[in-house]
Amino acid sequence: MTTAVQGLTVLYDAECPLCVHLRAWLMRRPQLVPLHTVPAGSAEARRRYPELDHARTLREITVIGDAGQVYTGQAAWVVCLWALTEYRAKAHWLATPAGAPFVRATMLAAARYRERLGPGRGATPCDVRCAAPR
Repeated sequence: MTTAVQGLTVLYDAECPLCVHLRAWLMRRPQLVPLHTVPAGSAEARRRYPELDHARTLREITVIGDAGQVYTGQAAWVVCLWALTEYRAKAHWLATPAGAPFVRATMLAAARYRERLGPGRGATPCDVRCAAPR
């Protein structure tokens, strides 16, 4: 038996301008499933989710469902869009083999942007393996 997702928590890099911008964009959209945000690696994130690799959450987008589901990387991006009223249908398509290359390309572009910001500019460079925009 699967449990329906009633809410999602998005861990985002509060030191990354791109991540902060995308967080604000998500929070302005009408939501079918409530989205909550918590800075990745923060005391609050560590208290709520002690089992997570918090260093990884700063490199790779991580979304946690209210029943303990953990989504990372491409799945995390798709589930964020799935939670939004105007993007649910697009999320379903992005979750297919036909849509996956678009998610990957978007994540790689965001990772390159974060790498250009560099560690001294408030962002932790994401490696190509996770290619996680925030």
